[in-house]
Amino acid sequence: MALHGLRVLEMAGLAPAPLCGLILADFGAQVVRIDRSPHTAVATDVQGRGKRSLALDLKQPQGSATLRRLSRTADVLIEPFRPGVMEKLGLGPDILLQENPKLIYARLTGFGNSGKCFRSAGHDINYLALSGVLSKLGRKDEKPYAPLNLLADFAGGGLMCALGIIMALYERTKSGKGQVIDASMVEGVAYLSSFLWKSQNQGLWNRPRGENLLDSGAPFYETYKTADGKFMAVGAIEPQFYEQLIHGLGLDSQKLPGQMSFSDWPEMKKIFVEVFSKKTQKEWCEIFDNTDACVTPVLTFDKVASYPHNKERGSFLKNDQEEISPRPAPLLSRTPATPTSKRDPFIGEHSKEILLEYGFSEEEISQLCSLRVIEVNIPKANL
Repeated sequence: MALHGLRVLEMAGLAPAPLCGLILADFGAQVVRIDRSPHTAVATDVQGRGKRSLALDLKQPQGSATLRRLSRTADVLIEPFRPGVMEKLGLGPDILLQENPKLIYARLTGFGNSGKCFRSAGHDINYLALSGVLSKLGRKDEKPYAPLNLLADFAGGGLMCALGIIMALYERTKSGKGQVIDASMVEGVAYLSSFLWKSQNQGLWNRPRGENLLDSGAPFYETYKTADGKFMAVGAIEPQFYEQLIHGLGLDSQKLPGQMSFSDWPEMKKIFVEVFSKKTQKEWCEIFDNTDACVTPVLTFDKVASYPHNKERGSFLKNDQEEISPRPAPLLSRTPATPTSKRDPFIGEHSKEILLEYGFSEEEISQLCSLRVIEVNIPKANL
């Protein structure tokens, strides 16, 4: 795979950092998740596919010394803590990069590693708010809403951090040097919204929230409920696509207001709502499949893997526990990701084998175990 042989240390954390590690692992990197003791830590990483777990007590001097030793031969370290935590442990980038100048030290935080808010607690909705993006999300006459925690945590955080790591690794091939990545979720999701910023003077966003082309204002860019309580998604922006939408709905464009007549959009929505409510989702699919009307079913998680297009491309995978999840993307032609089908690791499951690979002796590992600096949690077989 593309990242085969890459050694990554992922400090166990919440959603964004595990996604970053998952991306690297899916494309071939050897990702070691540094967990706390299985007796004190709760397994929160549901994105542990392809990773191995080392349970390590960093609060003990021998624990921080162990991580420093691991870092000397690692390529990447992903750190998701609030600024200052790693420094207090003697594991800040100044120390680790001095010992391993080639190390890519990725710091994934909400607000970044400087600024007024950099030590404050926060979550996706807070980062989304400070980025400006939250102000754009919501329907007319309603308050802004956050779309789950996808935008700041995962897109602006985990994905952007992974991109930064790949860029730093590429630069290292020329300079031979590592560097520190300051991945702020506020700035990451703001960067994702570059199109919104750069298109402000094109008339796409000059109306109040919920009244614009792409924010549910337009009747031809909206979701509609069907007769069986399901939904269809409509995105017929271009005139030629809009005409196919109108035709599929059985309406006469000559008897309707112009597509871009903003004042008529609310009334047009009422018409579309009524029409869509008269047929089931399946019936609408039969009408709009193989057309350019830009009308598709809103698939639920239990239906998405079996949808013909997704099924033909193998867009979703099933692991050995029958759990379904998306296939890694994008698809590389020569070195595609081939993620493992095995279950996610238990905390401390691979502690011994990881330390052996990183050059620790059996005697050193036994001593670390006796001091409870590391813990080995080998799952018992089900008989």
